[in-house]
Order: sequence, then structure tokens, then C-alpha cells
Amino acid sequence: MKNDINLNLHLGHQRTLPVQITRRQLLKAGGLVMVASVTAPHLFAQNAAPAAAPAAKAFPVPADNLVNTFIAIGPDGKVTAFCGHVDLGTGVRTALAQMVADELDVGFEQVTMVLGHTFKTPDQGPTIASATIQVTAKPLRQAAAQVREQLVTLAAQKLGAPAAAITTRDGVAHAGGKQVGYGELVQGQNLELPLNAETPLRKPSEYRQMGKSVARVDIPNKVLGALTYVHDLRLPGMVHARVVRPPYAGADASAPFGSALVSVDKDSVKHLPGILSVVVQGDFVAVVAEREEQAIAGMRQLKVQWKEWAGIPDLSLAGLHKTLTDLPKKDRDLVVEDGALDAIKNAAKVIEAEYVWPYHMHASIGPSCAVARVADGKAEVWSGTQNPHDVRKDVAKLLDMDVDVVNILRMEASGCYGRNGADDVTADAALLAKITGKTVRVQLMREQEHAWEPKGTAQLIRVRGGLDAQGNVTGYDFKTCYPSNGATVLALLLTGKVENKAVVQEMGDRTAVPQYEYPKRHIISQDAAPIVRASWLRGVSALPNVFAHECWIDECAYSAGADPIEYRLRYLKDPRAVALIEAIKSQSNWQAGRAFRSPTPAGERLAKGRGFAYARYFHSKFPGYGAAWCVWVIDVIVDRQTGKVSAEKVFVAQDTGAMVNPAGVRHQAHGNIVQSTSRVLKEYVTFDKQGVTALEWGGYPILRFPELPEIDLQLVERPEEAPMGAGESASVPSAAAFSNAIFDATGVRLREVPFTPSRVLAALKSAPAASEAPAANAAASAASR
Repeated sequence: MKNDINLNLHLGHQRTLPVQITRRQLLKAGGLVMVASVTAPHLFAQNAAPAAAPAAKAFPVPADNLVNTFIAIGPDGKVTAFCGHVDLGTGVRTALAQMVADELDVGFEQVTMVLGHTFKTPDQGPTIASATIQVTAKPLRQAAAQVREQLVTLAAQKLGAPAAAITTRDGVAHAGGKQVGYGELVQGQNLELPLNAETPLRKPSEYRQMGKSVARVDIPNKVLGALTYVHDLRLPGMVHARVVRPPYAGADASAPFGSALVSVDKDSVKHLPGILSVVVQGDFVAVVAEREEQAIAGMRQLKVQWKEWAGIPDLSLAGLHKTLTDLPKKDRDLVVEDGALDAIKNAAKVIEAEYVWPYHMHASIGPSCAVARVADGKAEVWSGTQNPHDVRKDVAKLLDMDVDVVNILRMEASGCYGRNGADDVTADAALLAKITGKTVRVQLMREQEHAWEPKGTAQLIRVRGGLDAQGNVTGYDFKTCYPSNGATVLALLLTGKVENKAVVQEMGDRTAVPQYEYPKRHIISQDAAPIVRASWLRGVSALPNVFAHECWIDECAYSAGADPIEYRLRYLKDPRAVALIEAIKSQSNWQAGRAFRSPTPAGERLAKGRGFAYARYFHSKFPGYGAAWCVWVIDVIVDRQTGKVSAEKVFVAQDTGAMVNPAGVRHQAHGNIVQSTSRVLKEYVTFDKQGVTALEWGGYPILRFPELPEIDLQLVERPEEAPMGAGESASVPSAAAFSNAIFDATGVRLREVPFTPSRVLAALKSAPAASEAPAANAAASAASR
């Protein structure tokens, strides 16, 4: 059967020659096609709109257990590699190409990565949880190694030499003074092989690309202004649309989605120039116009009436603790060891505390955007989603189409570090394209992005543990309540395609089990329905959980009169963790001793303190995967007159295993440090009864450039170990390190993020004199609420 496909013959990373070719023609020309569909021209073309849709009727998803899903080699020897994850500005496109180049033994410039395009790449789930290099890259790397093994076999036949005598270099096989290129070897071959997990991978001593700080391949086009971002995409005949959302900003299932619309006065925008149509389907309302500014004017002037709504509970910083406490929960046992609660009950001393994490915003600098067309029985959507394969299924459901005729073409968009409004606007554009029969571009307004992007959810953690007479832990009781983050795509709710009901997902357990080997543990994840729309945000549930783990053990160390690091090492047996902690002690010139041992004199305004925290981020379905190990030592200054906390210097040490691209790991760690500093000191979403009120940048505080701390980052070299996820680990110890440093400076423990000046000042004012600081903890914690 003839199946027209598009093939790019890449001339380096900067030039692209798109040609049309059928699979049969490619085989006749001698190409080894090791993937069902190869690269479409729009992915790499510069300053050009995407080419016409492929003629094939369906866009099937390649199987994830075959070599031919991941690797293709053309007759020119150029390699195209396919991965279901995407690059969210983290540089994984470059790192993945490094891995493929080494396993195939080709030059880095010979490899082009195709990421997240749903009819070309396998469904490997959403790009989350630091899993791309650590997990998703494994079959890609395995496939590349297997292809090289097959090429060696073919070269042995071609050169008349035993396979053991074949060497490869830069896509050329050598033996006995003769050579043959990969492009020639693949002529006439069409291999479909099951992935073989036993195929040996290259050894670190054989790496030529991995472990080197290769320049990122995505940067040049961004600097040159070439077509990269979905926001810049323009297609022939494209029209513009703006959606009109209900007045329940960011609400979840408690709002009356699917039955909220009372009326729409389409004539209210009839007089405006360029208006093409007002689309109403259930509660989904949009204005379509010839030009973008016309669609915006129509959106703003359209008269729409909605049902009244009871609203959301109190999610203010002052009310959040009670709201989370009162929220119905379902306990899920993670670790329940016999005698844990009795060990606490019978302890010489019990230390218990509650920790509160607020709602955070992804706050992408550009509002989400998508472009869609539906024609000839197919739907194509250009999207910035981090979740293309699942969004493909959502769009198919929304449009009443089979999944295999829906294609999500992933382009870059604003950084999100989790799920922002990209999935929602992708569905919006697809629905409008089907209804209007036109190619439709939809971009959210700033206030819509802030209101409706699924938030990083709030969290309540309760810790209770016992100490014996010598200050040693006897038992640990940990409960974490995490309102769910499974926000349904808005268009599905608004049109009634999906029932409006709470979706509870089990995601509060990330790093809920501490790394410390306490004698008895009782670890519970309390799953709960969402309160507002929520989804993944960097350090999903782990950052708050570690905030509680690391603050509590710090409090135990103080109670025992011990150095915070020495005390932790009593319970930490992981040799890599111990080595990393020893490394940061040297890096930061750690001075051993009890915290808050040198209180600042009462008359001095500025108090200095130093805090420590450690974590290894565990992600994905419980018990999950352990990503990179990370430790923080932070020096802070607390202004006791204003309550302002300044991060003076941050020392961070991270063990990422083998670093595919050390510069990329460094960039990720720096980004984590800066973003988590902002989250801990400043960020929280404001609400009223009707939903989100932080609808513009002035309403959502973030760290400013003058407030950046000095960063001293140490990346531990472990080339013989497996690569670990680096996208989130450096953020996870942040909040605890800050809290512990503030205690060291002031003798006051803060257990509710963010540590804003007003909260810190209130805690300081409620605390007794420094000499009485240990007794002040409970009062200060209450004041911080």
C-alpha cells in the first residue's frame, strides 16, 4: 500500500531540505526505514509555515517495543531518532542526541531528534517527573545500540570480515583497510526488530559525546528568530479566536461546568469589524475573527450571562490550614511498621508539627497558544503541550473522532515546569477548527492563563515522632494531605463531553517516605478531591513533603543538642547520600555545632543564619524512581525590623549519576535553585470566593534579579553510574533549608510557606526572648499562619 510520507534530509543542524517520498521509493533507493513515519518538514524548517498535511488517512502511534519505532537511518547515513517526550527548554533534545550518537557511533551533527509528535513517536506518557533521561531514554538508547549491532553484522558481510574485526567511527564501518558507510549498509534493508534489553550498551570509556557539555541545538534558531514557538506559527487562511471563560476563575468540579451558561447575546458584537462567528457549544463560548485584535475586542464586548455559584472555601494564607484540615481525605498506607505508634506514645519526648504549602502558579511568561485545522477527516493541532499523546486522546473525544486521525504536532512554547494552559488551549483550537471549518489560532489572555492554568496544589503535612532520653528517634508518624491534581481539559467539561466530577489521583506520595532509617515508621498519604484546578508543578508533592521531613529532623537535632548534619547521619545509610553530604560540608566550610548556638544580640537589626537540608527526589507511581541526590546549605539574613529574609549564598551539591550533558545539568540545577527560592520566599496564589484573584503579574509576586542569591554549585562526577533525572531534584531541599536557616538566625521555626516579611515579622514578634526560643516554636508557628 502506498503511504506518502515526508522526509527531511538534514544538512547539519541549521539547514533542511524537505522532499516528498513514498516508503516504497525509499526502499527502492536503498534506505533502511527503521520507523513507521519519518520527519515532517515543519519541524525543522526555518521561517516557514508547515507543509501540507500528509496524505495518509490515519496517524497511528508507533509501538514502543520495536527498534524501528526509535531509530531511522537514511541513505546518506543521517540518523533520525524518535522519543515520545518533549523538550520544555531543558535541553533534553541535545542530551538525547548525544546518547544516540554514542550508541550508534556517529557524529553528533548526524543525529536529528523528533520529540513528542504523536504520529511519529511512541506514547511514552507526559514529559514530567525528571523521567526523560532516566527512564524514557532507555529504549531509545537500547534501540540505537541494537541498530549498531545489526550494522556491524551487515558490515561484516559486506567487507568479508568477522564481526569481531569490525570497528565503527562517525557512521563508517572499518575492517582490514576497507570501509563502508552506514548509508550504504542500509540499502535494501527494512528491519523490524523487537527491542532486546540484553544488547550491550557502550561503556563510559567509549563515549565521545556523553559526558561533554555540548552546545544546545535549540538555541541558534531562537536567537535568530526562526520559527520555533507555536505562538509564531502562521498558516494560510488562518483565522483568530478568543475563548470566553465562565466567571469561576480556576474552579474545579464544585463549579457548575456543563450547565453554567444562561445566555449569549451574539448581536452584542455584530457591529464589530472582522467578526466571523460566535461559537457556543454547551458552556464553551468563543469569538472567531479575521484578525487577532478583532477577536480580542469581540471577547471583551460579548454579552454573556452565567449562573451564580456558591464559590470555593477559604484559600487565603490565613485560612488555608483550616480548609486543608477540614477537607475529606482517604488514607492510603505507604509504610506501616508494627509498633510505630506505640514507640511514639512511649517516647521520652514527642515532637509534632504541621506544615502548610500554598497554591503556586506555573506563571508562564507567555499565555498558552495553539493552532488547529480539521479537514479531510483528520485533525492536526500545533501545540506547546508537555503531554501530546494524552492530549491527542482528549481531542479525539472532544471532536468525536478516532484517535488515529488526530495528530498533535508539538512545538515549543513558554516554559511551564509542569502543566499550564497548553492542554486547554489545544482543545479549544481543535474544537473551533472543526466547528468553523477553518484553520484557527487561539491564544489565551494573560488573565485567562493566570486564572485557569491548573495550579501547583496546596498541601498539609502532619508529623509526629518520638525521641528517647538520649534524643534518638524511636518512631516517625507522617501524614501528607494532597488535594488532587488531575484537572480535566476545560473544553471537555464545558461542552459536556466529560462529566463534571472530582478526579482524585494518587500523587501526594512523592518522596513521602523519608530517606532516614528510623526504627519504626508510619507513613500515610491522604488522598483528597481537588479544591481548585490543579496539576503538576516542579517537585510534585515531594518539595512540601521534604519540607516537613527536613524541618522535623532539624528540630530533633536541636532538641538533642546535636549538629544538624551529624544527627542526620545517624539515620542515613545510603553511601551516595553520605558522600554527597561530606562533599557539601567541605564545599560550604560547614562549622559543626548545634543550631542557634550564637543568638544575635537583641539590639542588632540583622540576624544571620545557616540551614541544611538533604533529599533524593522519588517520582512517578509509588514507590517510584529515585532521581538525583541533592543537598543545600544556605546562608540567610533576617531583618528583624521588617521580617524580610534575604538569601545571601546557596551552596548546592548534586549527584546526578552519569551526566549526559554536564552544562545542561548545571543549567537545570541553577534554574531549580532560583525558582524554588522564589517559591519559598514570595509565591502564593490569591483567591476569593469566586476563584483566583492573581490575574496579572502585579498580583503574583516572584523573585527579582537584585534578590538572587550567590550560587555555589558542585556537580559530583559519577560517569560509571546510570544517569538520574535532574529536572527537579535541586528544588526539593529548598524550603527546609530556608526554614532551618531562619531558625538558626532567630530561634523561630516557620512551618508555612511562603516566608513573607509579614509572616516572619509576626512570628518574631510573638516569640519570647532568644533564651526562651525553643519554647516559642508552637506560638511562632501559629503566628505564621
